[in-house]
Amino acid sequence: MNNSDCRINLRQLGAARGGSHAACSKNRSKPTRGRKRVFEAYMSQEDVSAGLKRKTLIQGPLRINPKKYHEAFIPSPDSTRDIFIDGVVARNRALNGDIVVVKLLPKDQWKVIKPEGCDNESEAAQETDAPGNSPATCILDRSGKGDSDVVIEAQFDDNDVGSEQESLRKLEDIKQLSLGAAEKRRDPESGSVPHARQEDSSPANNPDQFLQKTAKVVYILERKHSRAVTGFIRLLTDRNSELFKKCAMFSPVDHRVPRAYVPLADCPADFATRPEDYSNTLFICRIVDWMEDSNFAMGQLAQSLGQAGEIEPETEGILTEYGVDFSDFSPEALQCLPQSLPWIIPPAEFAKRRDLREECIFTIDPSTAKDLDDALSCKLLPDGNFEVGVHIADVSYFVVEGTALDEVASKRATSVYLVQKVIPMLPKLLCEELCSLNPLTDRLTFSVIWKLTPEGKILDEWFGRTVICSCAKLSYDHAQSMIEQPERAFAAEELPALSPRHSVEEVRQAVLHLHQIAQQLRKQRFMDGALRLDQLKLAFTLDKESAMPQGCYVYQYRDSNKLVEEFMLLANMAVAHQIYRAFPAQALLRRHPPPQTKMLDDLMEFCSQMGLEVDCSNAGALHKSLTETCGEDKYAEARKEVLTNMFSRPMQMALYFCAGVLEDETLFRHYALNVPLYTHFTSPIRRFPDIVVHRLLSASLGAGPALRMRMDDLQKQADHCNDRKLASKRVQELSADLFFAVFVKECGPLESEAMVMGVLNEAFDVLVLRFGVQKRIYCNALPLVGFQFQKVGKKPQLTLMWEPEEFEEAAVPQVIAVFTLVEVVLKSDNIPLKYSAVLKRPSGGE
Repeated sequence: MNNSDCRINLRQLGAARGGSHAACSKNRSKPTRGRKRVFEAYMSQEDVSAGLKRKTLIQGPLRINPKKYHEAFIPSPDSTRDIFIDGVVARNRALNGDIVVVKLLPKDQWKVIKPEGCDNESEAAQETDAPGNSPATCILDRSGKGDSDVVIEAQFDDNDVGSEQESLRKLEDIKQLSLGAAEKRRDPESGSVPHARQEDSSPANNPDQFLQKTAKVVYILERKHSRAVTGFIRLLTDRNSELFKKCAMFSPVDHRVPRAYVPLADCPADFATRPEDYSNTLFICRIVDWMEDSNFAMGQLAQSLGQAGEIEPETEGILTEYGVDFSDFSPEALQCLPQSLPWIIPPAEFAKRRDLREECIFTIDPSTAKDLDDALSCKLLPDGNFEVGVHIADVSYFVVEGTALDEVASKRATSVYLVQKVIPMLPKLLCEELCSLNPLTDRLTFSVIWKLTPEGKILDEWFGRTVICSCAKLSYDHAQSMIEQPERAFAAEELPALSPRHSVEEVRQAVLHLHQIAQQLRKQRFMDGALRLDQLKLAFTLDKESAMPQGCYVYQYRDSNKLVEEFMLLANMAVAHQIYRAFPAQALLRRHPPPQTKMLDDLMEFCSQMGLEVDCSNAGALHKSLTETCGEDKYAEARKEVLTNMFSRPMQMALYFCAGVLEDETLFRHYALNVPLYTHFTSPIRRFPDIVVHRLLSASLGAGPALRMRMDDLQKQADHCNDRKLASKRVQELSADLFFAVFVKECGPLESEAMVMGVLNEAFDVLVLRFGVQKRIYCNALPLVGFQFQKVGKKPQLTLMWEPEEFEEAAVPQVIAVFTLVEVVLKSDNIPLKYSAVLKRPSGGE
C-alpha cells in the first residue's frame, strides 16, 4: 500500500475541522507556508550535542502515562523525582519508549506536588498500558523457569518502572459529597461533586521538595517505538472538504499514539461507500511522518488484521506493535543448520568433551515444554558430600558467530512466550530437537559441576563441554510429588519413560537430595540479603480445538520450581565470575540497579502513615519486612501481595551490559540477588545473551575461539537485548490481558474477593485475589447516595453511602481504606476486550 495518490494542497483546503491540520503529502520536510506551527522545530544535532555536554539539555527514555496520555516523564539524571513533560505539544511528536532530549522549563512552570497522603493517582495501583484491561502482573513464561533473577524484572512494564506519575500530587480541588441520603449533588454533566476547597498551586509558594521539574522535548535521539500501531479507520467528518476525498482517519487503540491521516488508496476498495462494514475491523498503521504544523500524523495502512476482540487478530497486532519478528526464518539462516538428518553427534566431538551419558541426568520442566535447555544431576559421594551438575544445551555449537543464523538470533534476541504459542528465537529444528535435552537422546551440553556439602557450600567447581543423555523428562508435578511424599516408592508407570540404565528410585533420591540442598542454598541467599518480589501470575487452560480459554488460575510457585531456580542461579553466578576473570573488558554481565530513591522514600513515608514499619535500607531488609509485616491470619498473603505491588514500583529493570563499558565495579551489582556479579547462562535456546556467554565461557576454557565482538559492539548488542526483553515482557503481559478479557466475556461474570490497594479522591484500586487482576472502581459508577474522601490521621479513606434497597430505609455506609476486603464481580463491557470490576454491596447483594 502507498500514499502516492494522496497529494493535497492544504493552503487551498484550509484547516481540517476542529482546527486540526494534516496532509497526505509527499512533501513532509517542512510545514506548509502560511500555516501556524503546532510543534517546535527540533534543535540541530550540533546544538543538541553541545547542550548535552554543557548539561543544559537532558536525555532519557520517554514514558507516557497510559491512563493520561497527556502526561509523560523521563528519568532525572540525579535519580530524584522524574522530569515531567506536560501535554502533547511539549512531547513534540515523540512516542513512548523513544530516547529524547529535553530542555527544562523555567522554575515558575514546574509542577507542584502535594506532600502527603494517597488521595489521587499517586499511591493507587496503576494498570498496565494495555489497550484493554489489566491482569498487570500476569506474566506467562511457558519455560516455567522465569529468568532466575525474575524476582524484580518481570514485575512491571515500561511505564511502571520508576514512573513518577505514581507520585504526582495534582492540585485539583478536593471534591466531597454530602452524606445525606435525600439528595445526590453530582454535576449532571461530569458526575462529579461541588468543590470543597482549593490549595495554593503556585511553585513560588512551595519549597523545592514539593516541586517537580518540567521540560519539553527538543530532539529525538532514537526512535525506539516501532511506529506501528493497531486501530480503526473512519471517514473524515467534513464530507465537503477536498481532504475527505483523499484521506481517512486512523484512530489507534493506544491513545499514546496520535491519530493519523491515511490515504483512501490504502483502505479497502469499498470502505468509502460502506464504512460501517469496517467499524470493528482492526488495521495496522505505520506512522510515516508527523509535521510541525499538524495535530495529526501521517500514516500508511499496512494490513487488515480481522475483527477486534478476536484472539488471533489481536495477537498479531500486539506482535507487530512491539516489533516482534514472527516471520519464517530465511533460507540463508536455515542453511546454517545441519542438512543431513537425522543428525548424530560427530565422533570427533566426543574427544573434545567429557562423556556424562552414563550419569543419572534429567530435566524438570512444565509438562507442555518442548524447548528443554537445562538438566540436573546429583550424586551422593562416599564422603557424604554431593556432586551436583547443571547441564545446559550447547546452542553455540550450532549457532556460530558471524553466520546468517547468528545474525537472525541476535536481532530477535529472545523467544516470546504468548499464552497460546511461542515465537522462537531459533528455528524449530534447534529449539525442539537438536538443542532440546530430550530424554533418551545424546545431546551436546555445557556443564557446571560442583562438589557441595549438604548445606550447599561449594568445595570444588568445574566448567566444561560435555555430552549427556537425559534419562527422564520430569514435569514440575512429578518432582513436586516426590518432594511432598519423600517416603513413597513410585511405580514406573507413574513417571514418564525412564532410561533402562537408571531406576525410579535413583531419580527419586536425586530429586530429594537436590531439594534438600536447594533449601539450604535458598535459606542462605535470603540470610545474605536477597530480595524476591513475587506477584500473582495468571495461567490458562485452553480448549484443544478452538484454543479459547476454558479456565484461568493463579500459577502456584512450588518447591519443585524453587529447586530448579536455585541451581540455575548458582550456575549463572559461577559463570559470571569465570568469564569476568578471563575477559574483564568483554564479559557480558547482568546488573540490577537499586530502587529509585525518591519513589522509595515516598513509599516508606506512606507505609509509616499506614502504621507499617518497613525497612528499605537494603534488599534483604525489605524482603524480611514484607515477610513479617503482614500478620499471620488468612488474609496475610493478600496484604503481602498489595505491599509487594507497591514496592515493585520504585524498582528498576535488570540490564545486560559489557563489563568494559562501566569503570565502577560497584555498578555491576545485582540489587535483588545482592551479589557482585551475575549473568545469564542457563537458557541459550530462548535468550541470545546466553549464547554470547557460552562463547565467552568456551574461550575462557580454551575450548573455543575468542569472541570477535569488541567492547562497543557488545554493549550495542546488550542494549538491543534489553530493549527486546522489555518488549517481550510487554507482549507476554498483553497476551495474558487478551486471554483474560476473552475469558471474562466467555465465562463471566466472575466473582471474587478483592483487597484495596490504593484510595483516591473519587475512586479506589483493588487487587482481585482470585485472578491477580488489578482494577479501578469509580465511585460515580456505583449506585451511591454519596461518598466522602477524608484522612483519618494520615490514612486516606473513602466512605461510600449505598442507596437503600427499600424506599424508607437508611443509606448503607461502607468504609474503603488500604487493605480493606471487598467483594467484586468482573463483567465484560460492550467494547471488545474491556471489562469492569463491579463492587458488590457490603450486605452481599450487588
